[in-house]
Amino acid sequence: MSSLISGVKGTAQSLTALRRPWRDFFDISAVDLPSSTSDATTRIAQNLTHFRLNYTLILLLILFLSLIYHPLSLLTFLVILLAWFFLYFARDREEPVVIFGFFIDDRIVIAALFGLTVAGLVLTGVWVNVLVALAVGVGFVILHAALRRTDDLVMDDLESPYGHVLAGGDDELDSPRGDYSGI
Repeated sequence: MSSLISGVKGTAQSLTALRRPWRDFFDISAVDLPSSTSDATTRIAQNLTHFRLNYTLILLLILFLSLIYHPLSLLTFLVILLAWFFLYFARDREEPVVIFGFFIDDRIVIAALFGLTVAGLVLTGVWVNVLVALAVGVGFVILHAALRRTDDLVMDDLESPYGHVLAGGDDELDSPRGDYSGI
C-alpha cells in the first residue's frame, strides 16, 4: 500500500513538473493575431508541443463537464481516465510504452487513449454530447494555439516539433543524412 502511495506521489510530482504553468498558458499579454497562415501553423505546432499536457487536461475536463447529467457515461469516463492515468500520466517519459516488443510513441498513446475515450462514451449513448464537447475542446485548443505567441516560450530543441532538424551533434543517428555518406 505504501508503494502505491509513493508511486502516486511521484506521479503527482512528475505531472507537476511536466505540466506548464497555467499562468503561462492563460497569459493574456501573449495573445496576438498571427501575421500569416504560416505564422499561425508554426504557432500551433510549437504551442501543441509546449502545452501538450495542458491541452490534454483541458480536453478531458470539457469531456467530463459534458457528462455531468449522464452517470453511466460518467462512470465509463472515469474508468477510461484510469487508463489515461496509468498509460500516459503516471508513466515515466523516458521509457516508451512497449507492446509485443514495439516501442509506441507518446503521440500514438495519446491518440489511442483519446479514441478509446470517445468510443467508450459514444457506445454509452451520448455521442452527441461527446461530439459537441470534442468540437468545443478542439476548437479551443486550435484557437488558443494559433493566437498565443511563441516568442516567450522556453523550449529545448528536442522538445520542439522541429527538434530533429535543429538537433546538432556528431552522432550519425542525429544527422539529417542518416547513415548515408558522401561519394
